[in-house]
Amino acid sequence: MGEKPPQLPILISVVIPVLNEEKLLPRLLAILTPELCKYKQLEVIVSDGGSTDSTLAIAAGHHAAIIIPNITGNRQTIAEGRNWGAAAATGKVICFINGDTLPENPTDFFAIIHQWAYGQGKHRKAAALACPVYISPDERRWSDFLFHTFFNEYLRFLINILKIGIGRGECQIVKREVFEKVGGYNPLLVAGEDFDLFRRIAMTDKVKFAKNLPVHESPRRFRRYGYFKILASWTINALSVIAFGRSVNKEWEAVR
Repeated sequence: MGEKPPQLPILISVVIPVLNEEKLLPRLLAILTPELCKYKQLEVIVSDGGSTDSTLAIAAGHHAAIIIPNITGNRQTIAEGRNWGAAAATGKVICFINGDTLPENPTDFFAIIHQWAYGQGKHRKAAALACPVYISPDERRWSDFLFHTFFNEYLRFLINILKIGIGRGECQIVKREVFEKVGGYNPLLVAGEDFDLFRRIAMTDKVKFAKNLPVHESPRRFRRYGYFKILASWTINALSVIAFGRSVNKEWEAVR
């Protein structure tokens, strides 16, 4: 019998922070197939914040998921969950993606990140990539289309033109050595931790808005609170992080 081909080293660590995501996590795990993980050199890390539903059982059913349980018994910030996942990562690149978020085209999405990890592609000199975020077509309303189209272009202008480090936490892609250099996410921030991470990275390295890496998020939070209230919350928390190093929110309500 011939020898098995050598196992390719892990290149991309997909870190998924979760808390009671039994409804939506299966959709994300389903696209992380054995073939995709093998050929794009992925590892899948599910970092749980203390779920009380079937989230952990669902994650355990994935062919290759590494599960990081919350052993403290305390409620984590999402920043802590991402940091715990990153601590277990072995890839050259970490792709932080929320449990309710899906790449628009998974094959193309990870092919582009795979190329970027090897120092190739349009944004090869960047240390971190921000993704455009949309609502999936099957759930999209006109308000979703208008807001996300505007907000994505606004972020692109801030990041690529004004060189301001910013990016939505639904999906953030960072070179691991850079993530470790800046100390990861600030675990004390209940909100604005995504903006804060890219702001600190941009002080020494390049952050780029990658239009070719679109993702679709669940509209559940927008449906409950509306766009005006959420945008106001984002703005207030970002300004508070810049001015005082802390978020205004003391707790981030999970919408399930």
